[in-house]
Amino acid sequence: MEKKIRERCSASRHSQVTAHALAATTLPSNRRTMESNEVEIEDAPPGYRSFVWQYFGFLIKKDKDGNRVTDKTKTVCKLCNAVTPYTTSNTTNMGHHLQRHHKDVKKAPEKTNLPKGQLTMKQALTPTLPLSSPRAKQITRLIGEFIADYMAPFNIVENRKFIQMFKMLEPKFKVPCRGHFSEKVIPEIYNETKQSVKECLKNADCIALTTDGWTSRATQSYITITAQVIDEKWESKSFVLQTRELSESHTGVNIAHVLRNALREWELTRPQTTIACVTDNASNMDIAVRESGLHPHIKCLAHVVNLASKRGLAVSRVARLLGRVRRVSTFFHKSTTATAVLANKQTQLELPRHKLITDVQTRWNSTYEMLARYLEQQAAVSAALSSPEIRRNAREIDTLDNTDISDVEDIVKLLKPLKTATTVVCDEKEPTVSLIMPLKYMIEQSMSPDENDTQTIANMKSAILRDISDRYSGDCNDMLQECAALDPRFRSLSHLNNEQRESVYARIREKAAGPHLPRNQTSDTDERTTRASASTPGAAEQAMVEVETAQGAEPVEGERQMQDVTQPPPPKKTALEDLLGSSYTTLEPVQSSRGIEMEIVAYRNGIPIPLNSSPLEWWKVNAYAYPILAPLAKAYLCIPATSVPSERVFSTAGDIVCAQRSLITPEHVDMLVFLKKNQS
Repeated sequence: MEKKIRERCSASRHSQVTAHALAATTLPSNRRTMESNEVEIEDAPPGYRSFVWQYFGFLIKKDKDGNRVTDKTKTVCKLCNAVTPYTTSNTTNMGHHLQRHHKDVKKAPEKTNLPKGQLTMKQALTPTLPLSSPRAKQITRLIGEFIADYMAPFNIVENRKFIQMFKMLEPKFKVPCRGHFSEKVIPEIYNETKQSVKECLKNADCIALTTDGWTSRATQSYITITAQVIDEKWESKSFVLQTRELSESHTGVNIAHVLRNALREWELTRPQTTIACVTDNASNMDIAVRESGLHPHIKCLAHVVNLASKRGLAVSRVARLLGRVRRVSTFFHKSTTATAVLANKQTQLELPRHKLITDVQTRWNSTYEMLARYLEQQAAVSAALSSPEIRRNAREIDTLDNTDISDVEDIVKLLKPLKTATTVVCDEKEPTVSLIMPLKYMIEQSMSPDENDTQTIANMKSAILRDISDRYSGDCNDMLQECAALDPRFRSLSHLNNEQRESVYARIREKAAGPHLPRNQTSDTDERTTRASASTPGAAEQAMVEVETAQGAEPVEGERQMQDVTQPPPPKKTALEDLLGSSYTTLEPVQSSRGIEMEIVAYRNGIPIPLNSSPLEWWKVNAYAYPILAPLAKAYLCIPATSVPSERVFSTAGDIVCAQRSLITPEHVDMLVFLKKNQS
């Protein structure tokens, strides 16, 4: 009965709530005065954490002296002014009041009496992956590899849509901040990849370097160093070793200091070995390579062709033609109306809808491409310039007459072999150093005077020939001829006379017999030939018979004999051979002056393989047939003909040091370029 009376009283008090009382709940002060019934309410202290204290406070009364006193035995609802008894730490009555009379208010969160550290069912089903968990580490590493491969900025991990994507793909994973990637993830991937590259370089029999400098958008100067190797499977591999800032002047001494540090850091220096280095033709690079102890120093063939071509393009008549073509292409690039008219004329004349090209002064091949594109679009260009829409704005633009067009055609025809040669030597998968002397010979032949040449072409040929004839002379010429001889495509050395051929193979014979082979190659060759002789008694005598037969046979038959009969790999050493093999040998090594001569004669009698064949594939098949020449061929053929591997890094680095992140540190530039080029 008493319970029903209390409920009716409570309902009665609830019905007396006025709009003015409800409005008072929005007052920001800690103490609120309710005009209805003159009730004052004091908010609960901050330490009271139950959600009900958002809607309840303590009643304030006045004592006999008129002082205001807080009554902690009663609480007042801020929504309806209802008074509820209160005992310390007990909020049940207030919670029940809210459930009965204010169902639309925020409910209390579910209470759990779980032991500390134990998760609720919901938390257990959708937990956050700890960063130390294997799956979180795997996802984080993949994001780091994505940043390096895609050259994305570090702050991509804080992009709103990037985070939303991962919430959808893996709700349990929380993407770390960009600082975690820039300071921890990327350096870890860099160190792992660096160790892998070091291991590959350590196992390589021969190494060649390329280096060049460039300046970033942030006006920071960098020196890039790359390495080229041929591994045990006769596969060519290229690595970017480092891209380091060089704030000092680009003198030969300063660049040499960078090269020496790279040799130490990458552990490339080995006793009785030399490392070839390919650079451009700048004088400071000459000093740098010499001071750093690298040898031989090969000048980039692409740079040599570039310098020679520029000499030819500097002929006065050619320079004037280039200026006129350049003005035409620039006009169409700047005028949207002219571009639209040109596209319309191309459609009418059924020409390819190609844009005109404006050359870059530092790249001669862009000049070639500009002239070739102008010839392709010459009819459309003339028609467009004659149209009334653009004739008024093109008064200073002169079209080329028939004589000019004829000269441009001759210039393009003359430069085409140089353009093709530049493209061929930029291949990083196949040996290119052996192409230098054959290509130089081809260029010299194509630049020889002809009675049918116009004066313009004759002047161009003379200028190009004078420049290129002085390149690659002395010891460098001898070494490059040996490289060509050890490439089975050019082993006949048809670009040389008989005396020069004999001289080249005499030097190869001397180097194969001497201690000039790369690391461990001499001992490895001795070991292979010794084991081959021991495993097949009379092998040396049989080889001599084969060579003598090849000398008297037709060249085709001799070549077929060397290519079709591939020796199997030598058997593994026994334990006793491994222990005492160096002290007790049963047969002398085949590597003697007679053995070297046998190999060279057999090699020279073979027919050169087709130009579209891979010399590395040929050596991979025939290495055991030529155990003395094969290591020497590997040492030579790993050298690139150009410094293009270093220069290709510039475009990659330009995408990394872009306008949006021109403040990226040089250390991160080095790591990101390294990972972009070396990640498998």
